[in-house]
Amino acid sequence: MIQQAPRLHNVALRLMGNSSDAEDAVQEALAAAWFKLASFDQSRPINPWLTRIIVNKCRDILRKRRIRQFFEFDGSDDIELTIADTAPDPIANLHARQALEVMQREITRLPAKLREPFVLVAFGDNSQAQAAHILGISEKAVEMRIYRARTKLREVYKNFEG
Repeated sequence: MIQQAPRLHNVALRLMGNSSDAEDAVQEALAAAWFKLASFDQSRPINPWLTRIIVNKCRDILRKRRIRQFFEFDGSDDIELTIADTAPDPIANLHARQALEVMQREITRLPAKLREPFVLVAFGDNSQAQAAHILGISEKAVEMRIYRARTKLREVYKNFEG
């Protein structure tokens, strides 16, 4: 299970939008998985089971955050990103950083029904069939939701570039 932590953190980071919440979600998910390991069917693959747990933990944390923000009127929207320093010049580096920040923010702003399958397939190393199993929807629904998510993100990128 521990060797899955980096992959789970990547999925959680894309769903949550910041590494602090992603780390919390991974810790909670691994703890929950550890306590439920006895009930896990060893004949089935562990990746979809762990991924479903992390998605559910992220949903729980996001739900709690929305409730807390509603009552506290807290509008902080900090996003943490790690960006490789491979740009040929400072202007290109700044442009790349801004593009990554915009895309990360827009991924977190996608509706959950589009964001979850997109993140599971694009960043979680899952096939569309695995994502469908994890989310409890059809493979065709996953395909369509990913298409819609990419379309929305493509529009944002065109506006950013434009």
